[in-house]
Amino acid sequence: MRIATWNVNSINARLETVLRWFEVERPDVACLQEIKCIDEKFPAEAFERLGYNVAVHGQKTYNGVALLSRTPLEDVTRGLPGDPSDEQARYIEAVVSGPRPMRVASIYLPNGNPLGSEKFDYTLAWMARLQEHAASLLRLEEPLALMGDYNVIPGPLDAANPEEWAGDALFQPESRAALRALLWLGLSDAWAEAGEGPGGYTFWDYQAGAWPKNNGIRIDHGLLSPQAADRLSACRIDRAPRGWEKPSDHTPLIVELSL
Repeated sequence: MRIATWNVNSINARLETVLRWFEVERPDVACLQEIKCIDEKFPAEAFERLGYNVAVHGQKTYNGVALLSRTPLEDVTRGLPGDPSDEQARYIEAVVSGPRPMRVASIYLPNGNPLGSEKFDYTLAWMARLQEHAASLLRLEEPLALMGDYNVIPGPLDAANPEEWAGDALFQPESRAALRALLWLGLSDAWAEAGEGPGGYTFWDYQAGAWPKNNGIRIDHGLLSPQAADRLSACRIDRAPRGWEKPSDHTPLIVELSL
């Protein structure tokens, strides 16, 4: 099973690019973030023609997440539990059916910038909710993949120039500690678990020639429960779409699990 996560930075603006990648890579499950459209505007038919079942949790202009699977999606949950007043579309979860069912979530964690604002407070509160929900899912003792754009650089080796991020919410001690707290629950970072090293960037800013200079950061992650990590065979980053015409500033991360 190949599970991909990709912040597409507007599904309708980059539909041709995204479909091109799906036709080449054909993941079994895909977790998309920042689709930037309401559910009704998501181009579901284009993906259904490729053989995918689609579940969307959208929002006009901002945020938005989606799950696409070659097998039916069951027990779909839209929105991160823990705060009924939170209207931002940043979390969708479902059980991917099949011979070995698996629970998968697509996550678009808040950016948190600027520091010292309510946005950073919201990020930390959101991460605390995610930790609580992840703990409840781990108690189910089933294969689980929490995939997405976490907007957290885990450590200095996950940035080409870490000093440039010292004043950014993505690289603060509090947000990095919150990511570690998720791992301490018993989740595994698929990239690290697969033995991949520095340079595994998933994001390059559009500004200052970040892509040609390879001035990237690793902020897109696949966190696996023990039952999923036991099946991990590989984790890779597909850099190709970042170099295509009209790309997202992120590129796909793919987790491969043995059956």
